[in-house]
Amino acid sequence: MTTSPCASPVIFNSVDQCTGSTICAWLPVAQNTKNTIRIVILRFISRFLILRLAKVALFFVKCAFFFTFAGLTKYALNMAPLFSIITVTYNAADTLPATLASVKEQTCGMYEYIVMDGVSTDRTLKLAIDAGIPRARIYSSPDKGLYDAMNKAMALATGQYLIFLNSGDAFHSPDTLEHLARLITDNDFPGIVYGQTCVVDSSRRYLAPRHLVAPEELTLDSFAEGMVVCHQAFVVLRKIAQPYNLKYRFSADYEWCIRCLQRSRSNVALPDNEVMIDYLSEGMTTRNRRASLIERFRIMSYYYGFFPTLMRHIGFVGRFLRRRRLEKSLPIG
Repeated sequence: MTTSPCASPVIFNSVDQCTGSTICAWLPVAQNTKNTIRIVILRFISRFLILRLAKVALFFVKCAFFFTFAGLTKYALNMAPLFSIITVTYNAADTLPATLASVKEQTCGMYEYIVMDGVSTDRTLKLAIDAGIPRARIYSSPDKGLYDAMNKAMALATGQYLIFLNSGDAFHSPDTLEHLARLITDNDFPGIVYGQTCVVDSSRRYLAPRHLVAPEELTLDSFAEGMVVCHQAFVVLRKIAQPYNLKYRFSADYEWCIRCLQRSRSNVALPDNEVMIDYLSEGMTTRNRRASLIERFRIMSYYYGFFPTLMRHIGFVGRFLRRRRLEKSLPIG
C-alpha cells in the first residue's frame, strides 16, 4: 500500500512535493510561533496597563482620602455644638452664681453658653465674665422683656438643641448634659428630650418635686393639662423651634412648647424619672399670677378648644389648691 508523502511529519522543500490541498508542515510551526509572540506581547501590554491603572487608581484614592480627611478635620474644628444653653438675666447677681457653677461643672463639653443680659446695673455681667466658662458668649443690650431676650439669644444660637436655664436654676448633676447627649444619639436625634424637675431653695437644698410630674410619654395632647414639663427641662431641636410669640407677656413659654410639640416627630424622656433641673423656689408668691393664668387659659382654648379647656379647669381646682398649700409650706427665697 502506497503512503502519501504528507501522511508523515516530513519537511518538504516545496509545495509541489505535497499532494492535494494539504498544508506543509512548516506553515503551522510558523503560525504557532507568531501566536506565541502575540500572546506574550499582549500579556506584557495588559500587565503594564494594569500596573499603570492600579497606580493611577491608588493616586486618586490617596487624593480622595486626603481631601475627605481634610474636610472632616475642618468640619470637626468648626462643628456646631450639640447644646446651646441660654440664660436671660437682668440684675441677677444674687441668683446667677449657682447657674454659672452648674454649667461650668458639666462633664460633657459639647455646648455653648449664651448669657443674654438686659443691661444690668449690678454685678451680673462681671459674675458671668469672671466665671470663665468655656465657649461662653455674653451679650448685654436693651430688650422688650424676657421673651424678647430669649428670641435674641435663640437667633444667635448655633447648637443643635436649645436649653433655657433661668438665673437661679441649675442642672441637677454634673453629668446631666452627658446623659442628655447619650439619650439624643441613642434615639436618632428626637425633636424634644425632657426630664423631671425638683424645687430647691436659695441654699440649693431640696424642697419638693415640681407640682406637675413630666409624663413618661409626651405628646401634643399632654400640654392640654398645663405645663406638664418645666420649661427649663424641655430641650428642643433648634431647627423646629420658632420664636416666642411676644403678644403673650406671661405664658409665651407655654405657647412656645405647644408649637414645638406640633413640629416634633418624637419626644424622649430621660429614663427612670431622672431629675434634670433644680428649680429655684419663688416662695408662696408668684408675680403676675392672675394675669398669667388668664393668658394661659386663652392659649389652651386656642389650641385645645374653649369648652374642653373650661371643663379641664374645673378639674384643675383641686390641683391648684394643692399647689397653693405646697407654696405656703416652702420658705421664701
